Amino acid sequence: MFVLEPVDEDVISRPKEFIINNGGHIWFAKHPTLGVIGACALAKKSEGVFELTKMGVASNARGLKVGEQLLQYVLTLAPSIAHNTLFLLTNKRCEAAIHLYLKNGFEHCKETMNKYGSAYERCNVAMRYTGKT
Repeated sequence: MFVLEPVDEDVISRPKEFIINNGGHIWFAKHPTLGVIGACALAKKSEGVFELTKMGVASNARGLKVGEQLLQYVLTLAPSIAHNTLFLLTNKRCEAAIHLYLKNGFEHCKETMNKYGSAYERCNVAMRYTGKT
C-alpha cells in the first residue's frame, strides 16, 4: 500500500537497534504450518509512551484473524508497558486496519497527530488507545 520510507527501512532492517535497544518490544505470530505470519511492535517514544508500529500479517494468512489476535495479545500487555500513552499512526487507505483499531479500543486523536504525525510522510490518521470498545 505504501512506499517504504527511510524510517521504515531503518526499523525493518535493524529492529534490535531501533526497537529493542530503545526499550521497545516486538511480537510475532506463528502458524503451525505457515510459519511466522505476523508481527507487531511497541516503539518507546518516552517513559510510558509507546507507538504501536510495524503491525502486519503475511498476505497468505489474511482472513485468519491473526492481526486481531496479535493486536489483542499486545493490548493485554500494553497497560504495564505503555502506562502513559499508547498510540498509532496510519493512513486512511488502511480502512480494515482502522476498523480493527476502533473495534479494539483506539480512538482518532488530533493531539497525537499534532505531536507525532510528522514521523511518516504517509501519516494522515493518528489514534490513541483508550480501552473503550
